[in-house]
Amino acid sequence: MRITYAEIDGFKNLSGISFAPDPKYNIIAGRNAQGKTNILEAMWILSGCRSFRGSKEKDYITIGRDRMSSKIKLWDGQRDQMISYQLTKGAAPSKLITLNGVKQNGTRALFDVFRCVAFIPDDKEIIKGSPERRRNFIDMAASQLNPLFVARLNRHAAIMNQRNAMLKQLMQKRGDRSILEVWDRQAAQEGAVISWMRHEYISLINGICSELYRTISGGEEELTLEYRSAVYRSEDFEKPCGPEMYDMYFDKLRETEEYDIRTGTTHSGVNRDEIVIRINGLSARDFGSQGQIKSAALVMKLAQAVICMKRTKDAPVVFLDDVMGELDEERQRFVLGMIEDMQVFLTTPNESALLPDIKGKVLHISGGRITE
Repeated sequence: MRITYAEIDGFKNLSGISFAPDPKYNIIAGRNAQGKTNILEAMWILSGCRSFRGSKEKDYITIGRDRMSSKIKLWDGQRDQMISYQLTKGAAPSKLITLNGVKQNGTRALFDVFRCVAFIPDDKEIIKGSPERRRNFIDMAASQLNPLFVARLNRHAAIMNQRNAMLKQLMQKRGDRSILEVWDRQAAQEGAVISWMRHEYISLINGICSELYRTISGGEEELTLEYRSAVYRSEDFEKPCGPEMYDMYFDKLRETEEYDIRTGTTHSGVNRDEIVIRINGLSARDFGSQGQIKSAALVMKLAQAVICMKRTKDAPVVFLDDVMGELDEERQRFVLGMIEDMQVFLTTPNESALLPDIKGKVLHISGGRITE
């Protein structure tokens, strides 16, 4: 998979951007705050994923303008595909997403068309940050392999909103308690599937991460990932995801029901899951050095790209946002070796910090505009 044309206008500080990328390396160079990362972000949202910077849609549009647009043409190995995203300001902002000229209701279809992996400086938060950061990473990576996972996550989130609203009513001695069981039954089915899919993905990525980290550490350190479910034991995942798993999840929700009502929020389920990351048996979050944390995050992202390529039989597009310049020569070569079959877009404030092997199209950006 590769992007063959990109056009961006009105996204944050970008104006009149259009270029035909190199099939291999694309270097976006410029001083800080000129729009380098904005170019990657504007293309990234066409994958169906939320902004990797956590930007809200209302912040996509350039200050003083009423509209933004981002579009790419990509070759998926068999045919050209066109994806476009337009957002217009208003009392009710208007969003238009099209795939090959056909309007889309939401972003679900995009997951199966445009696959990309982004490496950003903030990736270390996957290791050091909250459990939610680790859950989000696994959910996004697993969704690239199975877009139906996104629908499960969205349905579960909607059910949890309803359940928590009911809990708040019951906490205030209002509402019908029998309705809570209705939401619990629905939450149990969606939550069981999410748990099962998370466990499957972590089982898949764990072996690859261990191998890559062993290589990057010179064989001296071991990285392991473990899925710690808030509902199930590890041996429970040997069972098929069916009625028995649903009942176990439902029973867990009922166990904490009284406490949930007293506090007005849900205290069990997939929103309490953790992904435990260890280096040589110790928690990377609690005991990892800065170097170990950076290497672990890098390896997890590389493993995501490797799995995506193996499962889909197509190489994802890779975004490296100000990452390569922070790596020594040995680690830069390691990363390049892992992504040698992928189209790469990388940003840098200093081209001289990159290996001479990285040759391709260079886009210089200043004030939101580019020159080749």
